[in-house]
Amino acid sequence: MAAETEGATGDWFGDAERISRLPGKVFAAACLSATLFGIVMVAGLLVYVTKDAIRPFTANPGWFLVFFLTFVLPSTALLGYFRRRGDGEATVALTALGVPLFGSLLGSGVLLLFIDVLSIVEWLAFVVAAVVTGGVLLGHRRARTRASFLEEAVVAVVALFVLAPVTFEFVATFPTVPQAWLIYLLTFGLGGAVVGGLIVARRRNDQRAGLVAGGALLATVTAGVFIDPSTGITPPVWVILFTFAGVPTALYVEGVVRRRDHRPVGLAFPLVAIAGILLGAVLVEMLGFAGPEAWLDLQFLTSANSRFPEEAGIYPALIGSVMMMVVVAVSSFPIGVGAALYLEEYAPSDGPLGVVVKFIEINIANLAGVPSVVYGLLGLALFVNWLNFASGIVVVGGMTVGLLILPIIIISAQEAIRAVPGSLRQASYGMGATRWQTIRRVVLPEALPGILTGSILAFGRAIGETAPLLMIGAAASVFQPPGGFFDIFSAMPRQIYAWVGQPSQEFQYGVMAAGVVTLLVVMLSMNAAAILIRNKYERRS
Repeated sequence: MAAETEGATGDWFGDAERISRLPGKVFAAACLSATLFGIVMVAGLLVYVTKDAIRPFTANPGWFLVFFLTFVLPSTALLGYFRRRGDGEATVALTALGVPLFGSLLGSGVLLLFIDVLSIVEWLAFVVAAVVTGGVLLGHRRARTRASFLEEAVVAVVALFVLAPVTFEFVATFPTVPQAWLIYLLTFGLGGAVVGGLIVARRRNDQRAGLVAGGALLATVTAGVFIDPSTGITPPVWVILFTFAGVPTALYVEGVVRRRDHRPVGLAFPLVAIAGILLGAVLVEMLGFAGPEAWLDLQFLTSANSRFPEEAGIYPALIGSVMMMVVVAVSSFPIGVGAALYLEEYAPSDGPLGVVVKFIEINIANLAGVPSVVYGLLGLALFVNWLNFASGIVVVGGMTVGLLILPIIIISAQEAIRAVPGSLRQASYGMGATRWQTIRRVVLPEALPGILTGSILAFGRAIGETAPLLMIGAAASVFQPPGGFFDIFSAMPRQIYAWVGQPSQEFQYGVMAAGVVTLLVVMLSMNAAAILIRNKYERRS
């Protein structure tokens, strides 16, 4: 409105009584320059390490030409056609390709855990203990609909900390158990089919459709068990990969087909891309075109470290990082969210206690900026020297890194809880709800997207930390993945740090770059998961 007033006087228009848009344009240009600078720097780093890890210039030019003609050109042209249509098919195409890829990556991580960490007996004992505990909690809630909060808390504590461990130990003593593929089918396959059926039933508001979808998924995963193992797909591999990649893909396809009146042609994009890759692989094999001699290959991902760079791998460190992140999540997420809830919903804001709370909040904010090496020394003193844990084991590494990201989780959770409108709380209180009921049914569901997003991004930082692992004595290299949470371990950043110190240039540039790309892929996958979770709960809100 100021621009519509001519001849106005006052400080707003300056001495010349004219509006100047130059400062705004300069500020916008400065912001754009800062954004581009950050993007270019990160992209340059990724290109640099990827070049060393993949070594594309060692490939035959014909190899690039074949894959350009069979994969890059058709895929790019098809994606450009979808974008030109402007009806959302490009988004459908990219999502249809990304869902199975991300699911396969997640399923591969689960497979790694079952290969070297969890035995089939331990997994069966864990599932039985979880089912028994859940059944007790659900049965108590249905039998005692008017039970007090204290009674529910007592039952939950007894079920989780007494009944579950006893059940686990009892099942773990079984001398014989069914075959591994049958246990995986009854836990992963059946569970995935049930979840898929429930989602379809809710989407279509039709229980019969849900039963049909769940039955089809269960029949598919069961039929895949009989695939010839000589193809490299054993029954356990099929069940887990189908559960984590096949079920989400089928649900996404069902959702797209259900929402769109016209034919969703974007779903054909993954088929074109995969067909192009397979055709290219066949052609380069027939024509004898050699591909790049990459450091990052299947041998690197599935092998232990070696003194020979050509035989070095990151597999034990990869498993160690995954196990460490389990400890980080268990030790930091509940404490961080609980602390944020207390500070925002229960802690007094005035009086002597309000001053103490303000002092605590200031210190939490300061702790978020403390160097990671200090947290490493804290973990060494707290867990190794005082609590007498062995140095360099998974639990010590996970809890030390958990301390590092705990202030970040608290601050991000506080911001998410603070962003919940106060009118929702007042409406809940007006309906007669207690503070606990308001927090559980109103505040937490509304704040959950922000809490999960901030926490997962903090986990992404945690998996790349090196200094705390050096302080608590994590091994530079191990040749076997840890068999439990109290075993010696090495993590990916610790392994990369050890390769940088090797005198050989093959380790300093080639093997190290392959490790960095692997670590970045894991971190980007975690960030992608954070974005998906945030978008899902934002739509629900």
